[in-house]
Amino acid sequence: MLTKVLLILLGLPIILPSRIEGTHVESEMGACAHHDDVYGPKPQYPKKKLPSEEIKPTAIDTRRDLGKLPAATQILDSILNNSDYKLRPGIGEKPTVVTVELSVNTLGPISIPDMAYSIDITFYQTWYDERLRFNGSFESFVLNGNMMSQLWIPDTFFRNSKKIRVYSITMHSQVVRIHKDGKVLYTDRMTIDAGCSFHMLKFPMDSHSCPLSFSSFSYPENEIMYKWKDFKLEINENNSWKLLQFDFIGVSNETEIISTMDGDFMVITLFFNVSRRFGFNAVQNYVPSSMTTVMSWISFWIKKESAPARTSLGITSVLTITTLGSCSQKNFPRESYVTALDVYIAICFLFCIFALVEFAVLNFLIHNHTRPRASPRLRYPPTRARACARARARDLTPPGTHANQQQQENVFVYDFEESEEENDEEDGPSCPAQQSLNPRLTQRRRSCCRICKYLCVVRSCDGSFWQQGRLFIHIYRLDNYSRVIFPVTFIFFNVLYWVICFNL
Repeated sequence: MLTKVLLILLGLPIILPSRIEGTHVESEMGACAHHDDVYGPKPQYPKKKLPSEEIKPTAIDTRRDLGKLPAATQILDSILNNSDYKLRPGIGEKPTVVTVELSVNTLGPISIPDMAYSIDITFYQTWYDERLRFNGSFESFVLNGNMMSQLWIPDTFFRNSKKIRVYSITMHSQVVRIHKDGKVLYTDRMTIDAGCSFHMLKFPMDSHSCPLSFSSFSYPENEIMYKWKDFKLEINENNSWKLLQFDFIGVSNETEIISTMDGDFMVITLFFNVSRRFGFNAVQNYVPSSMTTVMSWISFWIKKESAPARTSLGITSVLTITTLGSCSQKNFPRESYVTALDVYIAICFLFCIFALVEFAVLNFLIHNHTRPRASPRLRYPPTRARACARARARDLTPPGTHANQQQQENVFVYDFEESEEENDEEDGPSCPAQQSLNPRLTQRRRSCCRICKYLCVVRSCDGSFWQQGRLFIHIYRLDNYSRVIFPVTFIFFNVLYWVICFNL
């Protein structure tokens, strides 16, 4: 009996849950059966999730999201803690070799008055630091500019720089790449305003070599050595260079040792060779100067009597050449030597001056030969001649009144006297053959004969004796001579000038 009671008590927990579950099933089935009678789609009820099924972060999921980040952090911390950024690699053992490479982004503009040029470069420096070696699956680490203070960086500076601008938008353009074998690549982008000495002697056919020198600021040659990597600068149409008046010819480099009070430093210099374009200066300087010079020759075709026209044309030409010369020196450094352009403008200036002087000489000579005769002068004849005149008057005049005798006594002679210079001009030059005919003028003509020995510029130089062995120039034909001499001389000068300039 006792056994049966125990069995009944043990079976109650098993029977009661099954009945409760059956009741829930029946209630759900009843609800479903009730909804089956409704026309349309059956409603979807959200399935309740048990608390055990909710997503919870676990240690395994965290490691899976971070991946290799903890390992990279551990490696980077270890190499940065083991290295001392205050000391260079290999100190006390061997010099640090820094391999340099340079990429030119833009070159120019070039400023002649400031003796400077601008260049935008990306500067690469590579060296080995044994303290930065690491093991692991990583090949390299890339660090931005914020980590520069924890690494040793060469103190390279540009010796001929005037101003350096470093890009800092949006971050500083400095990158360090550390390789697993200890190789360090430091990249920096900057814009440099560097000095350049321009020698303007052959301007505007000049060429220049603009240097870019760099070295270590504090480490001498026995501690840091610089070495060029294979350097080739390619020029193509895609380069946004601002050379303007210049053409890029090529690039070269040299390495030298400079001795200072701090020691011997290795200096590497990169030369950018440029040549000036001739088109701009031809249009702005040479063509206007030549045309102004040719314009001054128009006065040779203007009549000699038109003095105001010829004078104004000559003065205008001289002032124009002077203005062109001043404008050509406006953007030049204050140099003491003469450039090729200065020589050309100076010769054009002389041609304009000579054209103006030619008219002045022509006008002077013509005026002297065409001036009017001297006015007649009244003079009493000498005493003896006066007595003879009175005697002749008494013989020819019948005896008359007292008044007639007074007139005879006061008679005077009209004598037309001309200046000696006027007589000489009309009679001819002071030729040696004619000087013997007028002994009084020999002394006065002596200085003139020295010139007339080889050149005659008066109106009448007649006679084979005078013309023999001498150059005869007629003053009235001076304009005709100038129409030929000036252009021919100017053309000869241009040929000589350009041959010399292009062969310097």
